[in-house]
Amino acid sequence: MSAQPEEGPAPPAPAAARLRAQLRDDRRAGTWVPAFERDWAKALEDSRHTCSLTPLHDVVRTRQVRLAAAPAVDAYIDSGRDETGFVDLADALGTRP
Repeated sequence: MSAQPEEGPAPPAPAAARLRAQLRDDRRAGTWVPAFERDWAKALEDSRHTCSLTPLHDVVRTRQVRLAAAPAVDAYIDSGRDETGFVDLADALGTRP
């Protein structure tokens, strides 16, 4: 009898390596790669303490979604929409007690 489950999510390290390569190829690599590395290191430490791969999967999934959404964000910004009249949410809500 094996102590390891036979089926489960794939290990996050190969996905993280592919994601890291995609982030390095992006024009935002200067900010995205260090942020990914920081989040990955924290998730790795959390995983060591909890014996769970969930934090690592969460980092990969979050960064994949951000990378996939980047073209839509770029298109929105490039569309010339003027957002100078909007109010910052922190200003609208005020400080919390």
